[in-house]
Amino acid sequence: MTSDEIEALFTRESGEYAFARWGRPLAPVVFGVEEEPLGVIKGAIDAVCQLAGVSVAETDPELGSNFIWFFCKDWSELPEVPNLDRLVPDLGPLVARLEAVEANQYRIFRFDEAGAIKACFVFLRMDQYLSDLPAETLALNQAVQSMLLWSDLAFRAQSPLAVAGETTVLRPDIAALIRAAYDPVMPGAAQDATHALRLAARVDMMSV
Repeated sequence: MTSDEIEALFTRESGEYAFARWGRPLAPVVFGVEEEPLGVIKGAIDAVCQLAGVSVAETDPELGSNFIWFFCKDWSELPEVPNLDRLVPDLGPLVARLEAVEANQYRIFRFDEAGAIKACFVFLRMDQYLSDLPAETLALNQAVQSMLLWSDLAFRAQSPLAVAGETTVLRPDIAALIRAAYDPVMPGAAQDATHALRLAARVDMMSV
């Protein structure tokens, strides 16, 4: 990947460059699915964390769970989740916006004092499109998009996943970028586009 391509993946529609990675182990929990898909989701999270060199923990000492997935059939179900309004400020207006644009997914990130990710909330409304996706594809896609603070435009034109034979896998260029982003020499957060140059250099170095 070129530095320009990397920069585009972290440049928001507003024109601001905003990068962040997890600064602590992930402690995931999933609501709204049967027991069988839980293994698929856990497998996707474990795979992406292993790629990045990030630990998966049972609990987070500050938050208990810091990587929370909510599956629902309709956005109107969210306000009925006990105490969710404490985790997600302005939950009512958010639900109204999601309903208005007929969204089927939404992610909210929380950050620590250094700007690194300390929590992520994944909301999935299982409409016909998401319901038709294989569970492995849905889980891997969400895990990848939750691993870094990607641009809101990052994957509109092209998915971070690719099809290899009959299997859906993470694109090699995105996998290399995630590995580079979690290199210990790289910062946990960045707002300067020159950060993309450093990422590009790490990707090249790891490819040698």
